[in-house]
Amino acid sequence: MAIDDIGSNTPRGLRINEHSKSFLRETAKWAKFLSIVGFVGIGLMVLLAVFGEYLSLYAANSNTFTFETDGGIAGMVVVLILAIIYFFPVYYLYKFANNMKAALQSEEEDQLTDAFEMLKSHYKFMGILTIIILSIYLLLFFIGFMAALSV
Repeated sequence: MAIDDIGSNTPRGLRINEHSKSFLRETAKWAKFLSIVGFVGIGLMVLLAVFGEYLSLYAANSNTFTFETDGGIAGMVVVLILAIIYFFPVYYLYKFANNMKAALQSEEEDQLTDAFEMLKSHYKFMGILTIIILSIYLLLFFIGFMAALSV
């Protein structure tokens, strides 16, 4: 808490009342739920990337495992890259949930700051990823437009 310049003992700054604590507690619960679902999704993506190609080849080749390079490796690599990219926002969300829960229990400002830092990292990552995806869409639109003009 900061003391104002006049010398009075009146605290300044932001305070978190019980309603805000209740909202943050509920937000942390939902964030933890979403992050756990996200981790499960990442695990499934990795399993799909690693075993999906083998299972499809096993079924297609009368119960024999063969590995053909028909784009399956490229698909596995793409799914693994997407899983790695998806890991970071899910991790930040998980850390936010845990730090927020701890901060509300202990009422320690440092833990609250750590929680908000993780939330900031989550949204910053998602914002940058959104900019990248929109840029790719714009580039693809431009390429398609130029290809249509050249026909």
